Amino acid sequence: MSEDDRTRAMRSPGDGRPLPPRQNDGLRSGGAPAYHVPSSGASAPTHKLPAPSQIPEPPPQTAHPGEPPRAGSRVYGRARSGNSPIKPLRSRGGGEGGPPRRGPRGPRGPRKRPSARLIVKIVAALLVALLVTAVGMIFWIDSRLNGIDGVLDDYEGRPADTPGTNWLLVGSDSRKGLSAAERKKLATGRAVGQRTDSMMLLHIPEGSDKPTLVSLPRDSAVTIPGRGRDKLNSAYAIGGPKLLARTVESATGLRIDNYMEIGFAGFVDIVDAVGGVEINVRADVDDPKAGLKLKKGTQILNGAQALGYVRTRKGGALPDFERTKRQRQFLGAVVKKAASPGVLINPFTSIPLAMSATDAVQVDSGTGVFDMLSLGLSMGDSPVTTVVPFGGNEIVAGGGSAVKWDRNKALGLFDALKNDKPVPKSILDAN
Repeated sequence: MSEDDRTRAMRSPGDGRPLPPRQNDGLRSGGAPAYHVPSSGASAPTHKLPAPSQIPEPPPQTAHPGEPPRAGSRVYGRARSGNSPIKPLRSRGGGEGGPPRRGPRGPRGPRKRPSARLIVKIVAALLVALLVTAVGMIFWIDSRLNGIDGVLDDYEGRPADTPGTNWLLVGSDSRKGLSAAERKKLATGRAVGQRTDSMMLLHIPEGSDKPTLVSLPRDSAVTIPGRGRDKLNSAYAIGGPKLLARTVESATGLRIDNYMEIGFAGFVDIVDAVGGVEINVRADVDDPKAGLKLKKGTQILNGAQALGYVRTRKGGALPDFERTKRQRQFLGAVVKKAASPGVLINPFTSIPLAMSATDAVQVDSGTGVFDMLSLGLSMGDSPVTTVVPFGGNEIVAGGGSAVKWDRNKALGLFDALKNDKPVPKSILDAN
């Protein structure tokens, strides 16, 4: 149907008379009359518009030509609202009354980098925080050290001060802090009173030479001030740390500057706090009395195994001599591990280690945290290790047979330390 035909069908002339129908215009497609002219009783015909349901919907339009309409989306174009005339819908693309269409986002600009001044401030703040933490840690450790009064008091005839620093390191037989079950597990036996299990003399030189660690056999025959000839261990049993230190000074001619002592329980705690210690076991060890069974080779020993390792008298032609070698070997290994960066900078190991060490050790009242730090650094420097030269036995009144020192070689060893010189190789090779 042309535009003129639709116009004629949809409206009438201004006088109300119907337009004459055109030929073949009486029926619409499908046989339905396009309009109805009453036969009588009407002064003016009424033209019926097609029902809304009969008006064909316009094809859906999209925002972009050629794009198919999306399901559930609003169609832009023409629509009807109830029986209202057809009218255009408002566009959402920025038309009247609609929100403005969002344009594409532009590229983001480069991020602003922190200035050099800000970086310096952050680094400085971190350094200050670390310094405060370190200082606080030092004071905290120092406050926890257990000092023993009077250990290194002056007395008449005491050796004069000499270059370098001399430490007396003592491992006691004390079972203090161990329950009955723990004593059984560690094979330490019952409490036996006040005795030493090991004694070492550490000399830290003032120069660049390596430290020297000397084992003092606990059964050595020495003169105990006020007691006569007896075993070195008896000095500790009779008069504790004070008499032991004085006896060592008298026998060696060296002035002791610092004293440190550790018992069995503390020994185990320190080893476990550093996560065990690597030791090269030179031969198989099977010692039920020490609660120890180890295979030959390098391995990590825990606290219980380490304690058995330094206490066992199994192996070697001279068991006590081999025992002192194991003690020096282990002491160097445990102190070196404790002073390693992996332990010190890790708070999960350094803090438990500090707590275990301060609970486990006893020092003279003049020894502080910086002295302990010096000890750790010296032991981590792979010191020269030896034992007091000895030869034969000596019968002492108080305890039977004791180890007799080789007087000439022993004097050569102690004179070298007194003068802050390296120990002659001939003396080291003799042991």
